[in-house]
Amino acid sequence: MLEGVNVALGVTGSIAAVKTVELAHELRRRGADVRGVMTDSARGIVHPWAIEFATDDDVVTEITGSVEHVDLCGYDGWADVFLVAPATANTVGKIAGAVDDTPVTTCATTALGADTPVVIAPAMHEPMYDHPGVLEAIDTVSSWGVEFVDPRIEEGKAKIAREEAIVCDVARAASDRPLEGNHVVVTSGATSESIDPVRVLTNRSSGRMGRAVARACYVRGADVTLVHDGDEVPYANVRAVESAAEMLAATRDACADADALVSAAAIGDYTVEASAEKIRSGQDLTLELEPTPKLIDEIRDERPAVPIVGFKAETSGDERSMLERARETLERADLAFVVANDASVMGSDRTRTLLVHENDAARYEGTKAGLGDEIADSIAAILTDDMPRN
Repeated sequence: MLEGVNVALGVTGSIAAVKTVELAHELRRRGADVRGVMTDSARGIVHPWAIEFATDDDVVTEITGSVEHVDLCGYDGWADVFLVAPATANTVGKIAGAVDDTPVTTCATTALGADTPVVIAPAMHEPMYDHPGVLEAIDTVSSWGVEFVDPRIEEGKAKIAREEAIVCDVARAASDRPLEGNHVVVTSGATSESIDPVRVLTNRSSGRMGRAVARACYVRGADVTLVHDGDEVPYANVRAVESAAEMLAATRDACADADALVSAAAIGDYTVEASAEKIRSGQDLTLELEPTPKLIDEIRDERPAVPIVGFKAETSGDERSMLERARETLERADLAFVVANDASVMGSDRTRTLLVHENDAARYEGTKAGLGDEIADSIAAILTDDMPRN
């Protein structure tokens, strides 16, 4: 996600600075090179040696005649993104007023003047976050194009955002955003059909693939709606659903203004009339299954011009058969392309797929995150080629 990206990490005097070591590790795990910048107040909470260990580089704790702020964040500076995490109310206010009395605020002023992307993750007590002056400072700095990673409001505190949210926003800031201005809808994971109040029919899909696509589209600048039976995520507006009917309804609603749909969910092919009471065990039971509507067909009928990416899972293990079934789906629903895979990859972090287009097919083997990047790049190319569209 952050391969080849240089991140200057500004650390200020919030108690959340204790989380900065792990944040630096996570940025590096995602591919970034990281260099630390610290205020005096931050040094009272976490030792510069800890940041040096986490980044594997020297830490800037003062601005000297070597003009470290220019070297990091100036014109042609080292950093691709300047990340302030955590950012105190004091630091946000100083950035808004161009007050440069710490290494972090000096780097921020330099980055803003040099058009180096800046990302800020605030952390403070909730009453401080709600102070009119702090909110005004956030609005001011946001109007300059700075990305704020919203804190988690818990226990009377505006706690620093989770690492995934910060990393995603850093990656988005570093991206050239080929999907900016586009709304991408992604369906993900399994659906469940109630048999009775405690039992369901479902499948083995984990939703990893759909979440990877949604994340990749967000990083590339898209507004993303994720329709799934899962928790909130920092990179998408989540529509929580359970059944195939709920997924179809939520997707239909989300696609009213969508520029593209990625139908990665493993939607149940059958539903059943649920019993109002728990079915007692130990008895012979026959379930009358009814087919569910095909989501991509329904959306295609309503949005004939919107690009749709379909997924096709097979269990045969035969590549020729996978290709034939994928082409059938491609032609039936007039899809942009189809991702065909063996169902054995369900629940795994890795996948083996065929990306099937109208006139060709390409193999992919690797992580689902990597495949999400491939799909997001293909969507960006399709939307660019298809403009204007309905």
